[in-house]
Amino acid sequence: MHLLAEPGWFMEDQWPEQSPISPAFGRRRVRPCVCVIDRKQHIRTFLCDALEELGFITRECAHFGELDTVFDPQRSDLVVLGLSRSGEEAAKILDALSAKEFVGKVLLLGPRASRMLAAVQEFGEQLGLAMLPFLVTPFGTANFRDSVAALVPTEMPSPAPVDVAEAMSAGWLELWYQPKIETRTVAVNGAEALIRMRHPTWGIVTPAYFIPDEGDQQFRALSEFVIDRAVQDWHYFVTQRGPIEIAINLPMAFFLQPEAIRDLCGRMPNHPAFEGMMIEINGVEIIRSLPLAKSVARQLRFHNIGISIDDLGTEWPSLMDLPDFPFVELKVGCEFITGCADYPLKKTVCGRILELADGYGVRTVAEGVETTADFLAVREMGFDLAQGFLFAKPMNAKKFARAVLSRQMAI
Repeated sequence: MHLLAEPGWFMEDQWPEQSPISPAFGRRRVRPCVCVIDRKQHIRTFLCDALEELGFITRECAHFGELDTVFDPQRSDLVVLGLSRSGEEAAKILDALSAKEFVGKVLLLGPRASRMLAAVQEFGEQLGLAMLPFLVTPFGTANFRDSVAALVPTEMPSPAPVDVAEAMSAGWLELWYQPKIETRTVAVNGAEALIRMRHPTWGIVTPAYFIPDEGDQQFRALSEFVIDRAVQDWHYFVTQRGPIEIAINLPMAFFLQPEAIRDLCGRMPNHPAFEGMMIEINGVEIIRSLPLAKSVARQLRFHNIGISIDDLGTEWPSLMDLPDFPFVELKVGCEFITGCADYPLKKTVCGRILELADGYGVRTVAEGVETTADFLAVREMGFDLAQGFLFAKPMNAKKFARAVLSRQMAI
């Protein structure tokens, strides 16, 4: 197992800071854990999303009867308790926390000028629980962050490498999605799937800590996991919004196995709405194995699967004057996109790549778009699609369906 993974597994947001491990939360070297309790699902979803953005590991339940299944007093640092219904049930929960000798913090959420909120707060203090000042609803993200500021880690520790076999067996792996946006209409055109690990102690872990190298016996199993999970998520997106083109990242080494193409095609959705999938392979890998890459691309096109040359950088001239070009998409990397609005040289290089793509008749994607100025620049230059933090950070499938597929983008 190594720490630096194959290029094909990554995009620009995924490389972790290599800083020394130091305690970021009390004496512990882990992310803080929170249990969110509220009767209303949409409130729990909002709170968990907000807390995960702040660096917490989240658990949730709807009522007192579910508490024992999600709450561990030895590992939990915070309980967020919404008073959506009964003050009596909230009191039962606080009583249970006291009986479990919970030493973390408790944050109550409830309506302004509520006698029930004040009563529950007072009851928690009488039990000896560490009650944070309660937060009245409705509230904004900034108010919520201020309420838990003392628990927010200032610097996340770097986790140790994790065995990918353990992660797959434990069900810790998932795919997160970042939208691809049409530059002319600012509509969602598709999504790139990015692998993440939801570790029970370290929270969300990026691939640098668990991606196996080519010789690892788990290498192929992880590739198959990415394919199968993307197909499952595609079916989920169909039920939420309709079909959407998903792009997955695979290393070139995946296709060294003779049966790889057959297995990949056999895993595609057998559904009338399925219009194809995109396989993104790092540009350096493509050029290093160009004959194999072209052969794979030709075969996959017969099955409505396209190859995208991902993170294309300074190696782009190697793609000039090819007698045939079976690839369907060029993704220009951050080194030429981020800040391109203010750097004429970057625009010049992008222009040459766009000419190359136009000559081959392939689609272009600008990745790493972080500012409105850069988006306007890539749209003016003629990129077909754009992708980056300006539109959305990668997010899990359910949040992607809820936050992205259900609305139009606005710039």
